Parts: sequence; C-alpha cells; structure tokens
Amino acid sequence: MKKYILYTSLLIVFLSSTVFAQRNNEDGFIQSDTIRKGKSLQFVALPIIFYTPETKFGFGGGGQLFFLKNINEYNQRLSNIFFSAIYTSEKQFIFEATPQIYLGHGDYFIDMFYTYRVFPNSFWGIGPSTPESNKESYNQTTNKFDINLLKRLPPNLNFGLSVNYANYQITEVLEGGILDTQAVPGSDGAKIIGLGAIFNLDSRDDIGAPQAGNYLSLAARFSSELFGASHAFNKFILDLRTYQPLAKKSILAFRFYLENNFGDVPFQGMASYGGSKNARGYFNGRFIDKHMYIVQAEYRWRFKERWSLAGFGLFGSVNDNGGDLFSFNNMKPSIGGGIRFKLIKDKSTWLRLDYGKGLDGQSGIYFGVNEAF
Repeated sequence: MKKYILYTSLLIVFLSSTVFAQRNNEDGFIQSDTIRKGKSLQFVALPIIFYTPETKFGFGGGGQLFFLKNINEYNQRLSNIFFSAIYTSEKQFIFEATPQIYLGHGDYFIDMFYTYRVFPNSFWGIGPSTPESNKESYNQTTNKFDINLLKRLPPNLNFGLSVNYANYQITEVLEGGILDTQAVPGSDGAKIIGLGAIFNLDSRDDIGAPQAGNYLSLAARFSSELFGASHAFNKFILDLRTYQPLAKKSILAFRFYLENNFGDVPFQGMASYGGSKNARGYFNGRFIDKHMYIVQAEYRWRFKERWSLAGFGLFGSVNDNGGDLFSFNNMKPSIGGGIRFKLIKDKSTWLRLDYGKGLDGQSGIYFGVNEAF
C-alpha cells in the first residue's frame, strides 16, 4: 500500500510543479533571459525529481544549453549540452554531462557522454537464472566518458570512430558474498579503455519523442590492455528502431536490441537486462551476461500537443552462449505504460512516467526524461 501512496505522491508533485511553472513561464521551464538576449544561446534550468527501482527517490538539478545558430541543417537539430547532478535516497550521487555538437552545418557530429557516480548497488550473479536469494549489496565509484566523432553522408547516414574510457572502483562488498570471492571478473574493479567504430542510419523526425522514421545503429568497441585496460574484450551492438504512424495522433514504435561480448569481460562491461531504457519492469542489472537481446513494442497516443499516453510490451534474455540466447526457457517478458509531458513547446524535451511489471514480482516505476527509445 505504501508503494502506491508514493507513486501517487510523485505524480502529484510532478503535476503541481508543472502548473506552478506554467504560471510564471509559458513554456513551463526556468529560463535565463540574460543568456537569451545574445540570440545565439538559450539556457534552460531543470529541477529534477524521479524514481526508479535502482535509485528509489532521487532529486537534484541540471540544465540544457542550446546553441541556437549551430544547427544540423538536414534535420533541424540544435547543438546542445545537457548536464545534471542527482542525489538519491539510496545514498547514490550521479553527475552526467552529454554534449551533442554539430559542425559544418551538420556534416560532422561530436557526441559525448561523461558520468561520475558514487553508486551503492545490488548484484545477483551472472546468468539468466540467478535466484533472488543471491542478492547482495556493493559500493562502486565510476568515472566514465565516451567520445563519438561522426561524419554524415546526406541525408541520414553517419559513420565514425569512438574513444571509450571507464574506471570502476569497488569500494565495498558483502563479506562472504559472491563478489568477495573475487571469482567474478571485475569484482576487484575494472578499467575499460579502447576504441570503437560506429555506423548509423537515422531518419527519425525527432530524437526525444519520434513520430516517424527509422534508426539503425551498428557499433563495435574494443577494450585493450595496450591502452591500459584491465580486461581485453570486444563488444558488438545492433540497435534497430522504427516508428510507424497509425493515425494523426498515434504511432507504433518497435525496437530490437542485440549485444554480444567476447573475451575477458568484467561484470561491469556485460550486457545488462532491465532499467528505464532497455527492459522496464526489471531492476537494471537484475540479469547480466555476455550476450543479450530485447524486443520492444510501444503504442503512443499524443492526445494533446504536449501530452501523450503510452502502453508497451517487451521480452528478451541474457546468456553466456550466443547460440542459446534465444531459448524460450529463459525469456523474460514485461508489460506496462505511462504518461508524458512536453516541457517546452518548441524543444523536444519530455517528462516520462512509466510503470512496468515483469515476472516473479519484478516491477518498477520510471520517472525521467524523453522516451525510452
């Protein structure tokens, strides 16, 4: 009963804060007029309140800086930098920054991601059938950044290279637990450092909440001891998405995601099933292994200009053997739905509130920014 009271309270906080903001600003956002006077920059300040199974209740702040004159002319996307700092009721601290910069009118694209995390977390072991009784807590501090440099071949093809760095420091484990035995790769920490290659075909009409188009991404990453990594392995990712309009205000969105890892893979670098993006309804990392696939379908109905409803279903699994990955015995389905609100009329930034329910009592509330895919 307490869980439903909390969920309802969060929704009330979200709705009331939105109404309050709209009284002071037409777009329902806190904006810096000082910066806007330059007509080349726009800064949006963001109070952040959210809930996920991994973090429980979280709060903080952030902002998004838009470069109004730095536009990808092929699809009218603005260069921007988004950043946030968050503290959660699970005593987790998360700082993230995601610059997305277009150069040469969109012919070149720099996509970066940085995060610093002090993150108490849970671990059940590796594999598709780990029992709930395996659950143990551990603490980890993470420094991670990815830099992707892409070249566009008009209108929708992008390809390029990536530089990847991640330093995972295990600061505390359960005495006598699975990680304490150090039998799991990465249980004493891990450094993942290497290069990669990216190819994608992106015809989506919008990144935050697509209404039409397709997205195909192929990525290969190679962590090597030559660059100072503690583990040498290869990661290959296939991400397919399509958005099919059903009527003027509704669409069907589909996603197929496949991840394969080969070599000496630490558990921090393995495919992770669950979370607000990949498999709503399961704790992020409830099931981890070298190989993973996920199939998702979502119906989205934009019943008002800045409001929409969604319902979704998904299934997938993890495995240490790619040949056995698609076995029906280990399939993990989930269903759910939620509501979205567009914060600024002319910017694609959406608040999303979802509920997902999986097998064996797994479920979760997800309160964040933009569509899951």
